[in-house]
Amino acid sequence: MSESIVYVIDDDDAVRESLEFLLSSSELRTKTYNSAAAFLKSLPPALSGCVITDVRMPDISGIDLLKTLMERDIKVPVIVITGHGDVPLAVEAMKLGAVDFFEKPFDGEKIVAAVQTALRDWRKGADREAEKVELHNRLATLSAREKEVLAGLVAGNPNKTIAYDLGISPRTVEIYRANVMTKMQAGSLSELVRMAMLVGTDAKS
Repeated sequence: MSESIVYVIDDDDAVRESLEFLLSSSELRTKTYNSAAAFLKSLPPALSGCVITDVRMPDISGIDLLKTLMERDIKVPVIVITGHGDVPLAVEAMKLGAVDFFEKPFDGEKIVAAVQTALRDWRKGADREAEKVELHNRLATLSAREKEVLAGLVAGNPNKTIAYDLGISPRTVEIYRANVMTKMQAGSLSELVRMAMLVGTDAKS
């Protein structure tokens, strides 16, 4: 996975510089932008990290930015900074997917901690998504019959039951089961079941 970056978006130079200093001091890589438009214009193909944005900015507001990220299906944690009296906007931002918000003047230690938490949670989520993609790829290598056997295993059925349901011999089920374990790279039946649950399939699809 590429290095995580904290993207700071604020039209206030002092706020941008303050955040950049705070985050850099905590060994977090940052990129700053004076507008949401500038950020969107330079958006990398695969965004990796966290976004900190002011909620009230000219042209494209923090709310509009959140909506744009949602429309583009860009899933990164967003922390919103609000001015005094902008709490209703912050609540709206949370409803649009922001993970946290801070009122100005914000506590530096708390915002750094929030960024670190957001990045940690995002990495876990990104790792899970990558694992799902890999498991879907493995699942695609199974034959129709192997998927039927997998569905029986996930349902908790013994080989004899699976054999009866599919009209084949228990020995044949054992062969298919071994093939499924190999193709899915599962070390045990419990691991195979966990894989199937993770991709959210009954293996018949």
